[in-house]
Amino acid sequence: MTSASLYLLALYIVEHREEPPVSPSVVAEQVGRSSATVIEAFHQFDEEGLVSYEPYKGVGLTEAGTEAAEELHETYVTLSWFFRSVLDLDEYEAEAMEMAGIVSGDVAERLVTTLPYDGSSPAEIPEIDWGSRKRD
Repeated sequence: MTSASLYLLALYIVEHREEPPVSPSVVAEQVGRSSATVIEAFHQFDEEGLVSYEPYKGVGLTEAGTEAAEELHETYVTLSWFFRSVLDLDEYEAEAMEMAGIVSGDVAERLVTTLPYDGSSPAEIPEIDWGSRKRD
């Protein structure tokens, strides 16, 4: 996957807080990108059958999009946990979101074996603090 998968993952997280269809501007705000950039990605995802996008109404994940986003979310959770627990990064969630679509599932699975486990589940859908990370 490419870095565009960031938008798919962000949509997945937003859909757990808001009922679809979701405004692309909400996703854009979450990832610190422009609405135009996010809408362009949603058009592509719509063509690929990952989302259902209706201009001026919003976007929602399809079944295929949900499956893809769930895989991204698992990788995101692993990376976030690794960045927080092992690397002690301050912006671990934002870093994990940026990398979730780049790191393969195999790498994420191997990272899991290096993580400290205290019995709690790190897999909850988090509230992302993007700080001042604005890019296009």
